[in-house]
Amino acid sequence: MKFLLDENLSPDLVQALSADYPGSAHVRDLGLESATDQAVWDRARIDGYTVLSKDSDFRQMSFIFGAPPKVVWIRLGNCSTSDLLTLLRNRKAALESFWDDPEAAFLVLSK
Repeated sequence: MKFLLDENLSPDLVQALSADYPGSAHVRDLGLESATDQAVWDRARIDGYTVLSKDSDFRQMSFIFGAPPKVVWIRLGNCSTSDLLTLLRNRKAALESFWDDPEAAFLVLSK
């Protein structure tokens, strides 16, 4: 599974997650900084990414359009990059099950 991190997440997460989620990218890396949510959605769909975001707009798009792309919505409020990294590492099994489930389109991660 590879993530496309929305602009509301630190680009530093890409390197920190590279061992667990190789091929992940930040929107900034793909020239999508300040792009519309639809542009990010389309790029994720075309390139096989799972959108990782704290933005509820992607939740709504997932409900309307379904997968692909799959969406992981982070519900931690204000948190550090370290908190996010810990959450994603601790929930790796759940994330892999989500990715492997052809029917799954949306996953909420919180504490």
